[in-house]
Amino acid sequence: QAQLTESGGGLVQAGGSLRLSCAASGRTFSSYVMGWFRQAPGKERELVSATTWAGRSIYYVDSVKGRFTISGDNAKNMVYLQMNSLKPEDTAVYYCAAVKYGHTWANPDYWGQGTLVTVSS
Repeated sequence: QAQLTESGGGLVQAGGSLRLSCAASGRTFSSYVMGWFRQAPGKERELVSATTWAGRSIYYVDSVKGRFTISGDNAKNMVYLQMNSLKPEDTAVYYCAAVKYGHTWANPDYWGQGTLVTVSS
């Protein structure tokens, strides 16, 4: 059974860093684009960053450009989101997601269960 499992969330002070990890298992994800969404309280879920396993077509939402870095390790089936210079507005549940080539992020094919990131001011 295909599964995405996030880890690495927690409480951090503003200006600090966290690295989120996503373990992809249960199937081959080589034909999928991997991404990270987040959902803050009272807000809609938004795509934060996405990448192919080859590191091409990398996307970042404007609010995290220059602070977050997405990367993938195809051999380990792991996707990471390095988050630096965190701000209180980055507080959200972060979800790993996968979308098959040709599909859209409007409806990802797989979701993780989410990991909470809380940034204190």
